[in-house]
Amino acid sequence: MAKPTEYSTVNLAKDAGVDTERWNRVPNEATIKRTAEAVEARNVKVILVDTAEDGLRALVDLIPEGVEVMFGSSTTLAEMGFDRVIEENPKGWRDYHATITAENDTEKRHALRRKSVAADYYLSGVQAIAESGEVVGCDKTGSRMGAWPHAAAHLILVSGANKIVPTVDDALRRCREYCLPLENQRSQRVYGMGSYIGKHVILDKEDTDGRVSLVLIKDRLGY
Repeated sequence: MAKPTEYSTVNLAKDAGVDTERWNRVPNEATIKRTAEAVEARNVKVILVDTAEDGLRALVDLIPEGVEVMFGSSTTLAEMGFDRVIEENPKGWRDYHATITAENDTEKRHALRRKSVAADYYLSGVQAIAESGEVVGCDKTGSRMGAWPHAAAHLILVSGANKIVPTVDDALRRCREYCLPLENQRSQRVYGMGSYIGKHVILDKEDTDGRVSLVLIKDRLGY
């Protein structure tokens, strides 16, 4: 079972005023399976699992020992328990995120963030998955989205089945009408300022075999 955090949907939805009935439902098994097949048809490997615990194990298994790992801010990763794994670091990964946060010089920290999107393995949540197979992400600055199209040597995406929507248009609406209000609430509570969508990325077709994997969990995770 996913473990809600302070910034999970359940703790933000009321103040965000979002429609959880529309945007946070888990579709039926047939829809999940059909969507996974559509994503794989776009050259993205899908690991379909039942629980957050299964998803975390699959995620760890995908990352070899000793490689460079970077991860974007992700409620899904937090609810899966990835923060504990990266802290314990049983496979001796080179934690790029720790390197960035340890840097006190602002300009050097920004330079490291720009380079981090080209990490050996980049981990990210997603904002929506269309039943036709397109995977959609968005963020404010592009600090995560920059890794998606090309920069990261290997991109591992994690998502609950609650992110599945019928079409790409619905996926973009989910970003605006659901993800943004929730992220705005989180940003206000963490940073004392609101947020906005500065970048959208749509993974339509991956050219490099084996570069992108999606761990898709048949449960509600993240937003």
